[in-house]
Amino acid sequence: MDTMKSTHSAAKRLESLDALRGFDLFFLVALGPLMNSLARAADAEWFNNWMGIFNHVSWEGFSPWDLIMPLFLFMSGISMPFALARYKSMPDKRPLLRRLGKRILLLWIFGMICQGNLLGLNPDKIYLYSNTLQAIAAGYLITALLFLFTRRRTQLITAVLLLLIYWAAMQFIQVDGYGGGNYTPQGNLAEWIDKVVLGRFRDTAQLVDGKVVVAEWYHYTWILSSLNFGVTVLTGLFAGYIAKDKIEEKRKLKLYFGIGATMVTIGWLWNFQMPVIKTIWTSSMVLVSSGYCFLLMGLFYYWIDYKGHRSGITWLKVYGMNSILAYMLANVIDFRCIGQSLLYGLQPYMGSYYSFLITLWNVAAIYVILWMMYKRGIFLKV
Repeated sequence: MDTMKSTHSAAKRLESLDALRGFDLFFLVALGPLMNSLARAADAEWFNNWMGIFNHVSWEGFSPWDLIMPLFLFMSGISMPFALARYKSMPDKRPLLRRLGKRILLLWIFGMICQGNLLGLNPDKIYLYSNTLQAIAAGYLITALLFLFTRRRTQLITAVLLLLIYWAAMQFIQVDGYGGGNYTPQGNLAEWIDKVVLGRFRDTAQLVDGKVVVAEWYHYTWILSSLNFGVTVLTGLFAGYIAKDKIEEKRKLKLYFGIGATMVTIGWLWNFQMPVIKTIWTSSMVLVSSGYCFLLMGLFYYWIDYKGHRSGITWLKVYGMNSILAYMLANVIDFRCIGQSLLYGLQPYMGSYYSFLITLWNVAAIYVILWMMYKRGIFLKV
């Protein structure tokens, strides 16, 4: 991971992207944990009724919380035209490809640290492909290679083909009772592929009497879904082209909102044949989620870069400009133990709300670290 001192003025940055990335990370590492902790403490029916906003749907459908991971992938694509454009015309791309390989490797290792039990140092509980950062790595690799070596038309055609290849595989391939248009948690083709290929190294898997057993609730898929991880990042790339191209600002906004609304509509129409399922990253879900991402990018671009409303967004940039670090801190380091050491005397007086206080301490600790780095212009990037 490289340390970068900020040398660019605010005007030279796409601040709407920094703020949108911060918005995504704020929900993931701060607001979501706080609201779930508060709901458990309150244990009130009226509170629990709208907590679906902060939880994934069980299988088919789409909740606001289901947008967090697609948005993370989408934004990795937006930055590509800005970060990699100067390399596209270079005749010798080997140094860049080495750098790209390093980025993919680091994201993969970080994903294993966050969710693959790598730090447990127990080979029986190491999982290879199980995390958002690894999905970003897979999608980023596909998109970066297309960006560097193909034209926009080819990239768009490839995105459509990947959606259709995933759909055709799920719809028509049938093996061992899986697939053939089966979109149930236990019977879809993506489930069979992960089961066979990852085996013992699949998330939650363990050996029981010589057999690989995965937790009953675990149905996330990664290998076949990687095709559509690539499409999600590609849609971000297309949004990045809009932001970078020298076209009228109002035209950019029309494109963001028009493309977003069209993708959402097509995705939900496709839902009648291929269900919108985030867990296995169906093609219809890609269109729905990327459409929402386009709409959000349009809103942030309108308010911040077009209208110039930049006051009051610093707290979002604190999260957004060190997004990978924020994710790692939230998933790897538990600051609650410090809060419990200092505030344990309040537990008898706070009852069930003591756990909320400790969660608040954890969220605040992460923010303070990010804020201190932001103030010093230190941004960690892979």
